[in-house]
Amino acid sequence: MRPEIAVTGLGLVTPAGHTAEANWAALCRGRSLATPDPELAGLPVDFSCQVTGFDAAAELGRSLARRVDRFIQFALTAARRAVADAALDTGTWPAERVGIVLGVGSNSLSTYITEFGHLGADRPERVSPLALPRSVPSMAAGEVAIDLGARGPNFTVSSACASGATAIGVARDLLRSGTCDIVLAGGSESARSRMTAICFTRMRALSRRRGQPQLASRPFDAARDGFVLGEGAAVLVLERLSDARARGAPVHAVLRGYGAGADAHHPVAPHPDGAGAERVIRAALEDAAGAPGDVGLVHAHGTSTVLNDAAEAAALTRVFGADTPVTAAKGVIGHALGAAGAIQAAYTVLSLRHRTVPPVANFQGQDGDHKLDIVADQPRPMVGKAGLSCSFGFGGQNAVLLFTTA
Repeated sequence: MRPEIAVTGLGLVTPAGHTAEANWAALCRGRSLATPDPELAGLPVDFSCQVTGFDAAAELGRSLARRVDRFIQFALTAARRAVADAALDTGTWPAERVGIVLGVGSNSLSTYITEFGHLGADRPERVSPLALPRSVPSMAAGEVAIDLGARGPNFTVSSACASGATAIGVARDLLRSGTCDIVLAGGSESARSRMTAICFTRMRALSRRRGQPQLASRPFDAARDGFVLGEGAAVLVLERLSDARARGAPVHAVLRGYGAGADAHHPVAPHPDGAGAERVIRAALEDAAGAPGDVGLVHAHGTSTVLNDAAEAAALTRVFGADTPVTAAKGVIGHALGAAGAIQAAYTVLSLRHRTVPPVANFQGQDGDHKLDIVADQPRPMVGKAGLSCSFGFGGQNAVLLFTTA
C-alpha cells in the first residue's frame, strides 16, 4: 500500500503578501493587484503584479541578499516560513533524508541583461563572477539547502508554467519511494524582467490594458486579452502522513493525486480542445482513487489568455460538467510563470483549510461553448473534501495535483 503524503508546512511570498494569512485575505477580496511597474517603464506593456514591502536584507541578511537574485530571495524566505510552519527543527532533523525540489521556469533575465550589456560594450572585465551562481535555476534549490542544512536530493525542475506543480508531484514520489523522509517542494520566479516582458509582448500573450492595469487580468472572462506578469514563491513541506502524525505535526492537507503529461501538439499553443489537460486531470483523479463528484473546488490555471482559457474550460467541462466551483488566482496576483503551480497548490490547501472558494477577479461573463461555474464577486462556501489544482505550460506541459482534507 502506498503511503499517504501530508502537507505539514506552507510558506508564501507573493504580490498578495508574505504570509499565508495575508495571501488568503487578498484572495478573498478578489481584486487585482496589478499596477504600473517602474522596472518596465517605457515598454509597450509597463505594468505587472509585484511583490511589495519585501526587504531581502532584513529577511536574509545583507550578504546573502546581495549574493542571490530576487527569485532565490523569494525561495529562501518561503522555505524558511514553511519549515517554521511545519514545526521542524533544522538542527535535529535527518538532514541526509531531507530533499529540496523547486520549480523554476527560466534563468533570471534581469541579471543577464546587465551582464550582457558589459560584454556587448567590450567590457568583459566588468562581468560579475557571481553572474552564473546568482541566477542559474538550480541555485534556488541549492541555496535553500545551504541555508537550512538539507543534504538529501536537491534539484529544480523546469516544465514551463507547470514547473511548481511538477516539483510537488516529483517530491511526492521521493517520499513514496522511501528516498526521503521530508521534502520541501514548490517553486519560485520573478517574471518582472524587461526582456521577459518584451518577449511575451511580442508573442501577444500579455494584456495591453495600460490605462487600467487593475482590470487586465481576467481569467475566463469574455473580454480577456492576455495575462499579467507576476512573481513570487511558494514552498510546501511534504512528509509521509504516518511520520507527521507520529511527531505531532500540523497536517494542513493530504496530497492524494498527481497527474502529468504532454499535449505533444505545439510549442506554445495548447491543444485546442484541451485533450492533454483532460487526460492529466483524469490521471490525478485516478491516482487519488477519486471521482469528479468528490471535488469541491477546481483551482484553474486560468491565465486570462484567449486560447488557454478556452482549452482549459473545454477540458474541465468534459470532466466536471458545469457544477463544480472554479477559481483562478491569476486574476489577483498575475502569472508567476514557473512558481504559479506551487502558489496555486498552496492556495488550494488554504481553501481546504478555510472551507471556502475565493472569487476570480474581474470576471463578468464567459464566452464559448464550455461554461464553467466560475466563483465571482465574493467567496463561496466549499462543499466536498477535495481540491484540484491545474497547471499547464509552453511545450504542452501539463501537471495536476489533488489535495484533500486530512
